[in-house]
Amino acid sequence: MTQDARPTPTSRPTPDSRPSFQQPANTARLTISCPDKRGIVAAVSQFLHNHGANIIHSDQHSTDPEGGQFFMRMEFHLEGLDLAREPFERAFAAVVAAPFGMDWHIWYSDQPKRMAILVSQYDHCFLDLLWRKRRGELDVEVPMVISNHETMRRDAEMFGVPFHLIPVTRDTKPQAEAEALALLKGKVDFVVLARYMQILSGDFLREVGVPVINIHHSFLPAFIGANPYRAAFTRGVKLVGATAHYVTEELDAGPIIEQDVARVTHRETPETLMRLGRDVERQVLARAVKAHVEDRVLVHGNKTMVF
Repeated sequence: MTQDARPTPTSRPTPDSRPSFQQPANTARLTISCPDKRGIVAAVSQFLHNHGANIIHSDQHSTDPEGGQFFMRMEFHLEGLDLAREPFERAFAAVVAAPFGMDWHIWYSDQPKRMAILVSQYDHCFLDLLWRKRRGELDVEVPMVISNHETMRRDAEMFGVPFHLIPVTRDTKPQAEAEALALLKGKVDFVVLARYMQILSGDFLREVGVPVINIHHSFLPAFIGANPYRAAFTRGVKLVGATAHYVTEELDAGPIIEQDVARVTHRETPETLMRLGRDVERQVLARAVKAHVEDRVLVHGNKTMVF
């Protein structure tokens, strides 16, 4: 990994001079997916109560109360907990999770998720994520930026984030993915494609072992090719939008996390359509990343529940 190149005090503000994160509350988030049956909420709540945890938020959803799938996100204070974290989790697994056949996870708020960003040459989503992280809107660490172009190096280093250049050509794509995997594996909790203009292989997605989030412009109808905004202008679209989704091997077909649109008129030009579209992309990706960071997204097949 390259050194964490940070700006000098004479050129730009150092990270120490920027607004600091508000210390996270002493909380944990529990997410659950299991076959629906009676008693799940009562069992989880009683277990937390018995061990001194105080529930502060709770959301749930069932696809069908009679034999469907049950989903829950619960947030609770850790103050007063009578067990350390590891024995607490072992007890939950034995007492609650096993009898109900749960897939479950606990994430503690004092452990920010590590977010890697992959970007090419469009900077709008990339810079927006780094700005939101710096302002404390996204409680994440950014251990690295990977790009197939030099374009974003200066901006990454301005935010104090290590930048890794991995050029990609058709002939070198397998080697480039292997180099990226060597940087990512075991060092990040999820990856964001902030307009990374490369298609990731199925082998890469399996090997990286963490969720990958992508942002994609959305039109009705869909326009493919190098200049979708000009194609949209030619067809006289009335809406531009964006979709953030988890990446799967099937191109642009992964579970959708967030979407939005902006209404446009015949007065737009290809340039104004692009600006409006990029504004929507920034907002949609930021909301999707925030939802993922806060463990609000539960995946079921090719759909998501976003609490």
